[in-house]
Amino acid sequence: MNEANRIPVTVLTGFLGSGKTTLLNRILTESHGQRIAVIENEFGEIGVDQDLVINAEEEIFEMNNGCICCTVRGDLIRILGNLMTRRDKFDRIVLETTGLANPGPVAQTFFVDEGMREEFALDGIVTMVDARHFDQQLLDSEETRTQIAFADVIVLNKTDLVGRTDLDALERRVRAINALARIVRADPARRASVPMSAVLGIGGFDLARALEYKPTFLEPEYPFEWAGAYELAAGDYTLLLQEGPDPAMKIAVCEALGSDDLDPAKAAERVFALFSGAVEADSAGAVIEPQFRTWLLDLPQGSTEAQFVLRIRTRGTYWLFTQHLPEEFALKLKDGGDEEMAPRVHKNFDPGHSHDARVSSFSLETDRPIDAERFQSWLTHMLQTQGTRLYRMKGFLNFKGGNERIVIQGVHMVVDTSALGPWGDRPRLTQLVFIGRELDQNLLAQGFDACLDEGP
Repeated sequence: MNEANRIPVTVLTGFLGSGKTTLLNRILTESHGQRIAVIENEFGEIGVDQDLVINAEEEIFEMNNGCICCTVRGDLIRILGNLMTRRDKFDRIVLETTGLANPGPVAQTFFVDEGMREEFALDGIVTMVDARHFDQQLLDSEETRTQIAFADVIVLNKTDLVGRTDLDALERRVRAINALARIVRADPARRASVPMSAVLGIGGFDLARALEYKPTFLEPEYPFEWAGAYELAAGDYTLLLQEGPDPAMKIAVCEALGSDDLDPAKAAERVFALFSGAVEADSAGAVIEPQFRTWLLDLPQGSTEAQFVLRIRTRGTYWLFTQHLPEEFALKLKDGGDEEMAPRVHKNFDPGHSHDARVSSFSLETDRPIDAERFQSWLTHMLQTQGTRLYRMKGFLNFKGGNERIVIQGVHMVVDTSALGPWGDRPRLTQLVFIGRELDQNLLAQGFDACLDEGP
């Protein structure tokens, strides 16, 4: 495609609660004359961000329950491909990442994938910064630093919550992480209010700076950590795994092709998309056959070994891709004579990033009305006891006796509610999503249940 005809893509990132959706709504309502397709990514089982995007006529695609930096080359490429079928309906794309995402792999997609490089141009990465909570977020999360480092434009948001001296000091700290990005201060009277020219039409992602920050930026990252090619005769084999760092592990088994040349990197390009989708877990004893799909192996919690059957119908060379390194699960492949098989070739893939296992998403949902007084009491207590570990809270409230749909959004111990108008034909549901570190989910659920209306 001609360079001028490529579709510009703006990546909007920033830590949880920094104001990404507020800025997105401004982009969708400002008079800039551009038609915009939106891609939303959420970290949680319940998707609420799409309902917070106010222009329902825009093209909105949503990816839920996963980190975009893990699934980007599968889900994102698929969604971008779908968008190309309606190319005449929009002029640019805005991709809003989850607040826990590393934007590097998102940007990488537009450089290392030939199809994406021909059709799309990464216009730039815009990173939102919560002026009040930045220092705490920087201390708690490496993603905050990475989001700053990859930015082309940094928006200092919620500037009304800090004084001028503190804001100047904040800008110096941000500048120390990324000395080349343009820093824009949002209007203190209007959250996330910046000139559209500052966030759209930036003129191109700074690849040189990305390579300086991460020299391996152009090396593909994959959602698996190991691959091995085995020469297997027809018959049943035993795949053995012990307890590891996760209660389950995704694997893929597929036949090697001549085009692979027994090169794990070439095979990886065929396989990576398989790891992006959700799959049902297979318990010990399940039969696995080489197919172009993944299996999620449910592993025992203890010293007991889990065995799975790998059924080979035709002699040949087969790839085994594993989400984690084999040694983390004492993974072995044995033939019918109980002899351990060794791969002809194998390769470790650098995952490129890690996630703090203590950070999780937790959702609550009910169609029963909630008592406003009890909810306020529970919310106050919850913030006092778990607020410092709560990164983000968002959702909708259905209060007993009320007809207004209430949106609630919180960052750490600061919570705000506002009315979105009557429920109308929408199901009257209370939906809450919590994202935080080491949250007591049972205590949250019990406290929430106590807020439910007991009925007549």
